[in-house]
Amino acid sequence: MMTVRIIVSGRVQGVGYRQWTLAEARSLGLVGHVFNRIDGDVEAVFHGVESAVGTMLERCRRGPFFARVTNVAERPAEVPPSDGFSIELTR
Repeated sequence: MMTVRIIVSGRVQGVGYRQWTLAEARSLGLVGHVFNRIDGDVEAVFHGVESAVGTMLERCRRGPFFARVTNVAERPAEVPPSDGFSIELTR
């Protein structure tokens, strides 16, 4: 199992990025969360089988149709204290 935290930069707010991330993560069986940051980026934590997390990271680099991702910074993270994937409030 693998857990990563990512920060996605670019045109990623107001384009459905969080809802898209929710659907993609659930389709891969990942646990975690996603939220808008007040600086305009999107942050997410993914936990699951290493291959599924890797696939999700690749998808996040492209994002949904209207997004324009310029950077995805990733780092290891703590396992999220949840049993599903959710959208959290902006912070």
